[in-house]
Amino acid sequence: MEVQETRVQTDRVLTIPNLLSMARLVGVPIFLWLVLWPVFGGPKNDGWAIVVLMLSGVSDYLDGKLARRWGQISRLGQLLDPAADRLYIVSTLVGLTWREILPWWLTALLVAREAFVGVVLLRLNRAGYGPLNVSFLGKAATFNLMYAFPLLLLGVGEGWVHRVAGVVSWAFIWWGTTLYWWAGALYAVQARQILQAERSAAV
Repeated sequence: MEVQETRVQTDRVLTIPNLLSMARLVGVPIFLWLVLWPVFGGPKNDGWAIVVLMLSGVSDYLDGKLARRWGQISRLGQLLDPAADRLYIVSTLVGLTWREILPWWLTALLVAREAFVGVVLLRLNRAGYGPLNVSFLGKAATFNLMYAFPLLLLGVGEGWVHRVAGVVSWAFIWWGTTLYWWAGALYAVQARQILQAERSAAV
């Protein structure tokens, strides 16, 4: 199993992994525009929206892989990568729920997880700590969801391809949602241990 290096190795900003993460961030409003255009009377561009989501999934894998291989792990990259992950998930939830492709209760479940982690981050920030490193479990959850959403969008339509895509997408959604909450719970446990250790050291 590959050991994931999380220590900052460079202060450079313009590295290939960072540029990939920046490109993913640029893709967020493009995806939202493509998926919501039919809601405002425009043409249906689900095919291009799926392409944007697929490219974001590929770049999500590549930026971390290349950063570790080339020794280009940077503090900026450690901030950009999870930020891009969360923005893609939130934008996809907004777009697909607005289009009534994703049920509201599932959106509420995933948004509740983001709110839960947000509270944990706030407590860490107040104690003087930055965000913790992204865990392998968290990346696996994001991976499942980022593959589930384009398949769910592809599932809108008639024919066996759309039906198969719909079934597979829900398998990814359930597994990804479970891992997403599990990773959030472990994140909270890790944050609690850090804060408790600080309090014990202060006594």
